[in-house]
Amino acid sequence: MSTLTNLSSSVEDLRDTDRTRMLLFLMDNLIWPILFVSFLFFSALLPEIFTDYRNIRFLLYTSAGLGAITLAEGICLISGHFDLSVGSIAGFSAMSGSLFLTQWAPGTPGVVGIAVVLGVGAFIGFLNGFFISKFGVNPFLQTLSTLIIFEGGILVLSSTSIFNLPGTFTYLGGATVDLPLFKPMPVAVFFMFALFVAVFAWLTKTRFGRAIYAVGGDKEAAGEAGINVDKVVISVYVVSGLLAATGGLLLTGFTGGATPTLGTAQLFPAFTAAVIGGISLFGGRGNVLNALGGVLLLGTISAGLVMLNVGPQIVQTVNGVILFSAILLYTFVGRYRERLLSDL
Repeated sequence: MSTLTNLSSSVEDLRDTDRTRMLLFLMDNLIWPILFVSFLFFSALLPEIFTDYRNIRFLLYTSAGLGAITLAEGICLISGHFDLSVGSIAGFSAMSGSLFLTQWAPGTPGVVGIAVVLGVGAFIGFLNGFFISKFGVNPFLQTLSTLIIFEGGILVLSSTSIFNLPGTFTYLGGATVDLPLFKPMPVAVFFMFALFVAVFAWLTKTRFGRAIYAVGGDKEAAGEAGINVDKVVISVYVVSGLLAATGGLLLTGFTGGATPTLGTAQLFPAFTAAVIGGISLFGGRGNVLNALGGVLLLGTISAGLVMLNVGPQIVQTVNGVILFSAILLYTFVGRYRERLLSDL
């Protein structure tokens, strides 16, 4: 009898463990049910219009540039840092590459301009990481100063928009392709999904990616484990700069040129998308694929509100409310998550 009792108790414990793991999985991927409900909500308010292929295509297209900049912010958050300069890096890098192709070295192939954009973004990111890691500058102060410098630097470079750029330069953000199931679909959409998958694989499947999570979780413990913390921090900011510049490149293709305000309004949406995607504000935890869900949620809500003739000021207010709600939600989820983990 005692054997049967022990067996029944073991089965019950396994069920409780499976239930706990399922709850943890749902909490870690909460953004997708929220995105699904939001899409259904606007589909009900705007039947046939909101679910139209052209609307979905445009929603995805407008999310591409923000997606790359969100990745830039998300990687910094995972490492236990943050970057206030991702928007200004996007704009300054794009403007630098556009001026290089049209005024500084006219006739140069567009791919060289792309290299300039990425190089400028990586260099600014290196400066951020170098001063933060080697000189102990507070990330808030460092990236805030970078934001101010390069947001003003865009206007120093040019106070007018730069158009008539080579097709190879704007291809990634402006071209479309015809596929059997997607006619036509912007290249930027496929690139955005591929970029998220690539960064996810890099963070979860490589030693260096796991080191980023370790540094974000506990910098001192990571150093004691043999991880070169300074190298990780500098590399994170270099990658962040590259991704922000990529976002600027996508936005340039989307608008057809580099404008003085390009990217400068993307900081808070990128930060919001990363946070509502479940990336921890305290570092060491988060899934960049869920940050993609955050990007798509913001795009869904913005598109739905615009179709309902809601003013842009209210859209911005709604985005702020979403960020505040997400912080509250994940605060409570985090506490409940710790309780569940203690039960395993």
